[in-house]
Amino acid sequence: MQIVFLNTFEKPGEDLNVVSAQLSICESQGIWSVMWVEGEEESGNPQTWFEGTSWEDMIVAFRHGIAKVMGEGYTPIIDGMLEDRRGSASSFVAMLQCYGELHANPDLFQKLREWRRAKAASEKRSAYLVATNRMLWMISAFVPKTAEELTQIPGWGSAKHASYGTEVLAITDEAVRETDFPLQWVAEKLDSAIYTQWLYKQKETKFKTQMDRQQAKKHILAAVQQGVTLEQLGTELELSRRELMDRIEQLEQEGYDMESLISRELNEVPEDEQQLVWEAMSLVGDKYLKPVLQQVYGTSEASQLDKPVDVLYERLRLIRLRFRRSLISKAV
Repeated sequence: MQIVFLNTFEKPGEDLNVVSAQLSICESQGIWSVMWVEGEEESGNPQTWFEGTSWEDMIVAFRHGIAKVMGEGYTPIIDGMLEDRRGSASSFVAMLQCYGELHANPDLFQKLREWRRAKAASEKRSAYLVATNRMLWMISAFVPKTAEELTQIPGWGSAKHASYGTEVLAITDEAVRETDFPLQWVAEKLDSAIYTQWLYKQKETKFKTQMDRQQAKKHILAAVQQGVTLEQLGTELELSRRELMDRIEQLEQEGYDMESLISRELNEVPEDEQQLVWEAMSLVGDKYLKPVLQQVYGTSEASQLDKPVDVLYERLRLIRLRFRRSLISKAV
């Protein structure tokens, strides 16, 4: 087995002792492994973070593990892994996010959540598209009172302010504020150790999400070859049909062949209906599906359609995969 990477980590232990650990990446006959050993290598407690043939999967597992142990207080002897430099623009945004999560006003946050829920329902869109939890945490922590202050909240741009600014400010206007704008004071007031721990927790979550997506990707590709349906896949992966179609489209863009799945799902859709969809995409384009839906089915009102709108949109997305593939083939 060949060691291709080795680093030592340390953290303060009891009675002023130092706890050490070693992290290594090894390769043997195409098999990659990531090993973490706490204590002396001969008597330590080894953990296998990853073992497999995929370099991409190995790197994600490697980074996820580093973020986790650094969040627990370990520091690498060879520095620079996953580090952000304090003082950069992105680092300052992260500090505001961290402070917002740690100091959110629970009552104000709840009022903002209730407003978001009602707004999302009235606009028939996902709540996170109106405002993320992270935005609401920061708004409830910093309590902006003016448009200028509200637009200093990271992610709250001019478009979002034009749509929701007046309503949000009406909510914050009733709340008490103990801090002030601008928010540069956060960099000094935020505890460095707490911020570092929070930062690595975000990285750990990020890489865990990447690992989960990689596993789901493998599952989808294997299931496609095995003849599994979208309904079965959604149940196995605990994904909504819309989320699953997002993954299918992404895999198609990456060059994976989804034709067998598309054929199975469109098997019961009449050929003349598929042809109408194809012609509509040629006429009005394939970027937005609502015009295609109206062109083919005449209306977007669910009560006037033979099938639920979400089912029809799924059909359109499947046909669009073929349509776009045909455009690429013609271009080549």
